Amino acid sequence: MTKLKIKKYGDPVLRKRAEAISEINEGIKKLASDMLETMYSAPGVGLAAPQVGVSLRLCVIDVDPNKKSPVVMINPEIISGENKITAEEGCLSFPGFYGNVNRFEKIIAGYTGLNGNRQEMKAQNFLAKVVQHEIDHLDAKLFIDYLPDWKRNSIEKKIKRKKKAGDW
Repeated sequence: MTKLKIKKYGDPVLRKRAEAISEINEGIKKLASDMLETMYSAPGVGLAAPQVGVSLRLCVIDVDPNKKSPVVMINPEIISGENKITAEEGCLSFPGFYGNVNRFEKIIAGYTGLNGNRQEMKAQNFLAKVVQHEIDHLDAKLFIDYLPDWKRNSIEKKIKRKKKAGDW
C-alpha cells in the first residue's frame, strides 16, 4: 500500500466531475487500497478519488473508530434520502476548515463493490453524512458550496493568505 498526496482546495481536479469506472481491475483495487491507507493516516473517515488526483467515481469510507469497517464504493449514487439535518463538516482537502452543512439524515446509496456486485447501503446520521460528502466530491461539489456566501468567502480568503505564505 502507498500513501497518496491529498489534493487541497484550489486544485482543478476537485472541480471536475469524476468518470464512471467501467472495469474493476488490479489498478482500481490498488487505488482503493492506497486510498484507505491515505485516509487512515490523514486521519479521516472518507476519501474520494479526485482528492488524490484521480478523476474516477471511487470513494472509501470507514467511520469505525477502530478502523475495522472499510467500505469501497465504485460508481456510488444516492437512491433516496429523508429528513434534512444540519451538522458541522470538515474535509481533508480543506485542513483546519469547518462549516455547517444541511444533508439528509437517512439515505439509501447504491454502489458497486470491489467484487463487482451492485449493492445498496442504508445509512443514517454520521455515516449518511460521510457518504453524501464523498459522492459530492465525485460530482465536483465541495462542502463549502453549501455554506452561506459570507462563510465561504471567509474560508477562501484565509486559504488565499495561506497559499501566499506557502502554507497551503
